[in-house]
Amino acid sequence: MCGFSGFLSPPGNPQEQAHVAQRMASTIVHRGPDDGGSWADETGRVALGFRRLSIIDLSPEGHQPMSSADGRYTIVFNGEIYNFENLRAELGNSGGPYRGHSDTEVLLRAVSQWGLEAAISRLWGMFAFALWDSVEQKLHLVRDRLGKKPLYYGWSGSHFLFGSELKALREHPSFTARIDRDALTSYLRFMYVPTPMSIYEGVFKLPPGSWLTVDPNNPGQTPEPVTYWDPAQVAKAGHDNPLELSDVEATGQLETLLNDATKIRSVADVPIGAFLSGGIDSSAVVASLQAQSSRPVSTFTIGFNNDQYDESKHAKEIAKHLGTNHTELLVTPDEARSVIPKLPSLYDEPFSDASQIPAFLVSQLARQHVTVALSGDGGDEVFAGYNRYVAGMRIWSKLNNVPQPIRRTVSRRMRGISPERWDRFGEKSDRLLPKRRRSLITGNNAHKLATVVDSTSIEDMYSRLVSTWDNAEDVVIGGRLPSSNSRLISSDLDPARQMMLLDVLTYLPDDILTKVDRASMGTSLEARTPLLDHRLIEFAWSLPLDQLIRDGESKWILRQVLERHVPRALFDRPKQGFGIPIDSWLRGPLREWATDMLAPDRLAREGYFDVNQVQQKLDDHLSGRRNVQYHLWSILVFESWLEAEMNEGRCLNEPT
Repeated sequence: MCGFSGFLSPPGNPQEQAHVAQRMASTIVHRGPDDGGSWADETGRVALGFRRLSIIDLSPEGHQPMSSADGRYTIVFNGEIYNFENLRAELGNSGGPYRGHSDTEVLLRAVSQWGLEAAISRLWGMFAFALWDSVEQKLHLVRDRLGKKPLYYGWSGSHFLFGSELKALREHPSFTARIDRDALTSYLRFMYVPTPMSIYEGVFKLPPGSWLTVDPNNPGQTPEPVTYWDPAQVAKAGHDNPLELSDVEATGQLETLLNDATKIRSVADVPIGAFLSGGIDSSAVVASLQAQSSRPVSTFTIGFNNDQYDESKHAKEIAKHLGTNHTELLVTPDEARSVIPKLPSLYDEPFSDASQIPAFLVSQLARQHVTVALSGDGGDEVFAGYNRYVAGMRIWSKLNNVPQPIRRTVSRRMRGISPERWDRFGEKSDRLLPKRRRSLITGNNAHKLATVVDSTSIEDMYSRLVSTWDNAEDVVIGGRLPSSNSRLISSDLDPARQMMLLDVLTYLPDDILTKVDRASMGTSLEARTPLLDHRLIEFAWSLPLDQLIRDGESKWILRQVLERHVPRALFDRPKQGFGIPIDSWLRGPLREWATDMLAPDRLAREGYFDVNQVQQKLDDHLSGRRNVQYHLWSILVFESWLEAEMNEGRCLNEPT
């Protein structure tokens, strides 16, 4: 795994341009501590910088930037092409002998012989790369199907900047920093900045499954990205051409696909291991990995002294059953909180999924022993693991039969009851309810349900379910929400599938995969995700929903695969999040910090948020009236990021 940077600019001194690209790349040395390089063409119009984490071909022949044998193409490549050996055999030696055995060289040969689009369509893996074509005098930026690897870009005056992380773009002398208030509004609602936006005006994320071609002769002009793999089309194809397999046949095919996805992700010239939380997804990956290994696989987990957030005992039981070489670290609250000051640098833009902290800690643990770690990320989105899929089907089937005016009235009346009154009602109801259903009636839940009741479509309901600040446009001064963060969702899909697709288009790349990439690469660890092999995803979308959700049980078919290796009793338990107790921290050890960061005079001086609304949330939480930890955490993460920006002399205070 690696990181890259670069720019297009007016002609200049090639040596000086290469030096700037090298400086840009040096800001992301954590992505590639083993080697670095830079290059500029003879006119100084294009420059590339690179940092290398050596995984495949540790020799100097894997050095980047790398040029094709004929000198036409020069590339900086971040990621892994898992089928590169097959592609190499298919390409043959018609382009001359290979210099080494890196996947980067195979990619260059594929582009040279087949063309860019044909080459991309044959790649299995996770990647982002920048490719300069000296004949056409054009730059191509490409990102993998699901957005596992990041790629930012944008014009800054007459310079087109790009790189694996925003900090690389910021290092260029022409970069100017101004916060995009619309992006900030979306961030506040979803706790991440959705693609294609970034937190900066004029800087964008390349959408997953797409490429972008830029002509340096047209400064300021950026064509629309071209899509080469679209989950919406995959979902439609699965719906139109479903597989008709028995449960046994489907389970067998899934296990075969999973084993191959795991096998090709086990190829490395460095030590490899796996994260193991004890949940279904990571356990399935580890079971597959161990079944194909002649030695105990190295597995890693972290634990907390809070049962609500601790899965370490479950991970230990599964590791023992599978016979892995298991390493566990019990993290203290102080150790977890010590990660908070690192978040602005790790994530480069506001990102407030609180599981970012344990994700970094387990990556840090694994990096002490291995350079590559397989993870179970993606299982929920591919195999219908989130509760909202099951609940969404039930809710929408009922809501859709009630006229919109009636739902709107019910929603208004539910919101008319204060959260405190709902909480008191819930406390009385708990005495009459079974233990597993207690605490369902709370002010937070009632007001969230009220917003859902008024939904006009599945996409609208999904957006409301996953929102934190429902009134983000009222909280961010001068901010607006885009009309939609997703592509058109086919109404032919059932409600659960529609929400799964929305997750794959938005939440998966912008939250889950962003979290994994920054947390792992922040420790110079490469994370690989077998459950997001595109062949496995296409297979899952072709299965009937009954083989994903059965009798209210999510991830049904993945459970069947796992049960072939692990007794059900070891993994059959309620879903548990990978998080931290932000709620109690804000009332305890983080109280003073939170109060200072959200001080009214500070917020008013900065001019980004409605001070009264933020103060109301803070008062509600600190008093114990309501648990609004995620509302506050999103603001606090932004404030921490903004403070770091201001300390570096960026993001001048420009209140609306």
